[in-house]
Amino acid sequence: MTSALQTRGLQKKFGGFVATQDVSLDTAAGARHALIGPNGAGKTTLINLLSGFLAPTAGTVLLLGEDVTHFPQHQRVKRGLARTFQINRLFAEMTVLESVALAVCEQLGLGARFWRPVGAYAEVVDAAAQLLDTLRLLDVAHSVTSDLAYGRQRLIEIALALAARPSVLLLDEPAAGVPSRDSRELFETIAALPREVTILLIEHDMDLVFRFADRITVLVDGAVLTEDTPTAIATDPRVREVYLGDKSHA
Repeated sequence: MTSALQTRGLQKKFGGFVATQDVSLDTAAGARHALIGPNGAGKTTLINLLSGFLAPTAGTVLLLGEDVTHFPQHQRVKRGLARTFQINRLFAEMTVLESVALAVCEQLGLGARFWRPVGAYAEVVDAAAQLLDTLRLLDVAHSVTSDLAYGRQRLIEIALALAARPSVLLLDEPAAGVPSRDSRELFETIAALPREVTILLIEHDMDLVFRFADRITVLVDGAVLTEDTPTAIATDPRVREVYLGDKSHA
């Protein structure tokens, strides 16, 4: 098994509070790997450590076999790591195509040279349109972002992350705030992404997690309680006690 993203003994302290403790994680290339656990378990802190948003107190982060523990966020992006956030960070008054094209420009090194009209660079428009097609957003390419349903806005954020051409994509609660009727479509679209992109996500909707993930890690009090297949996690009495309760996902 080839690993896309690994941690070894990862720890983060805020003063006397230990947010993550001795977290060792191995995400296989092409995996759909979910992080679950109660509120305050350290899931978002772990994502922040993986992305370089936070520096660890101890431990190691390996991206595609390279030690990136001390790399800032932008260097991790260049090496193939992208992420989304719990709260979307979009250009609300730009069209969907303009927003994604701007991200493509950044990836191509064109930077601020891109602005309206959107057709200034044919290769940019083509790449942006391909991303929109992948995420089933092509029909709203010329719509203003703020006019769209929140579920589609979350897909735009994923498109912006994919514009960096990552090997590993970190998704922090992609269905947060999305109505249940739209969240299934959101996850179906994410699940259809090519396996060349490894996905590690946090999500509280367990029905979505068990449909999507092929591997699940359970965090409790900043530490790994267990890691296994969805079937094994669903029937693990320790997981039921601390998180799943009486819900059945077997």
